[in-house]
Amino acid sequence: MSFDQPVMIYLLAALGGYLLGSIPFGLVLTKLAGKGDVRSIGSGNIGATNVLRTGSKALAAGTLACDVLKGFVPALVAKAWGLEAGVVSGFAAFLGHLLPVWLGFKGGKGVATYIGVLAGLFWPAVVFFCATWLVVALIFKISSLSALVAAALTPVAVFVLGMPALVVPLSVIAVIIFWKHRENIQRLLQGQESKISFRKS
Repeated sequence: MSFDQPVMIYLLAALGGYLLGSIPFGLVLTKLAGKGDVRSIGSGNIGATNVLRTGSKALAAGTLACDVLKGFVPALVAKAWGLEAGVVSGFAAFLGHLLPVWLGFKGGKGVATYIGVLAGLFWPAVVFFCATWLVVALIFKISSLSALVAAALTPVAVFVLGMPALVVPLSVIAVIIFWKHRENIQRLLQGQESKISFRKS
């Protein structure tokens, strides 16, 4: 990956990506809906999974969509300046979700935003990620395990699919996702991680 644009382009891409990525949509939407502070329930996370614990599937779906979009938009827009700028902006958006300045740098785990970044940079990668997530989820019925397996395999997939320039940045993101899921990994090893259900309620 060669960075051939002026430094200012990358700085703008990073700043724009971070600011958009740092918007805590889960917190904003739940407060607007009168559900209180989502950080006070469940895992305390601002992501869609914890928003679902408010009892509102609509709020959880809205949070998921917004978290995906805040990764997708900066990556796609900045990619007009080149793939490198798209990577910089997408990575900054991902970090913004994890470390939002507005919440004392305590954010979510980044999976939804990562999906958006993949969609903005290289759409076959998001197809692979989502398909892998679904297959693992159907077999093991554990959301965190599905995300971890998909994140680990996606860098390999983009290499096979002819986009080797994305291998390193996506590998770095995968390592960060594993770090953010360290408590989930501990529960997985202990056989205590909660499962998901695909049955209609």
